[in-house]
Amino acid sequence: MGAGGEGFGREAQLTRMPGISIHVVDVTRGVPARGMRVEIHRIDDAGRHLVARGEVGADGVVAHPVTTGAGIVPGRYDIELAAGAFYRALDVDVGAPAFLEIAAFRFTVVDTTEHYHLPVKLSPWGFSIWRGR
Repeated sequence: MGAGGEGFGREAQLTRMPGISIHVVDVTRGVPARGMRVEIHRIDDAGRHLVARGEVGADGVVAHPVTTGAGIVPGRYDIELAAGAFYRALDVDVGAPAFLEIAAFRFTVVDTTEHYHLPVKLSPWGFSIWRGR
């Protein structure tokens, strides 16, 4: 992100349109968490519904039509990051199951004309996530 909160490249383009985008950085190595599996689920009275499934790309962003608003309606959503499997694939001794096997975050989409950009800083032992702009 730039000093004023503006993103660069594809990330900046995504935040100008409706949808949900996720940008994951592995802070232990200081690089995007390339290859990490990510799922987005919508939650309603009938249960959980898979909205998107993908992997973090070389740029740190999950490429999926959800980034441009496909399938997004107002409501509650969960994001699940497969942290344990990601770090084991890098030969990091996190155990099985890992302390942070799945990093989960719940948020609410109120206005589907807005973009919900979710930057994530992740390590085997914790994570930080917020709504970016």
